Amino acid sequence: MALKKRNKVDASFSMSSMTDIVFLLLIFFMVTSTLIAPNALKLLLPQSNNQTAAKPITTISITKDLKYYINDNNSLKKVSFNEIEPFLRNKFGTGNDDIFISLHADQSVPVKEVVNIMNIARRNKYKMILATAPE
Repeated sequence: MALKKRNKVDASFSMSSMTDIVFLLLIFFMVTSTLIAPNALKLLLPQSNNQTAAKPITTISITKDLKYYINDNNSLKKVSFNEIEPFLRNKFGTGNDDIFISLHADQSVPVKEVVNIMNIARRNKYKMILATAPE
């Protein structure tokens, strides 16, 4: 009497659990990608090889259509040019040599506008860092 074993190995693979995992990962990355930089401005900075190690306290950004933004507690605040100096004085005072402010100006912004911001920093004895993109 010949008895045969009926243990056949099923070589198929169920993809349903794999698709569930991929779908959940897709949702996770879509949600977290919107939280990365919701307040970012699109500026085309001038290029330079020189970089500084100073850590700025705040940033002032000038867009190509001459709109001014100040980084206030990790949120961008749109201001007019006349509001920049009083805002900085109220927040940081004057005459403190340890205050570094980063200036992010689009490369198409006229030099006059950049110099006006630098004059505000000089009057209040702030140190200005001109942000550039690496070459």
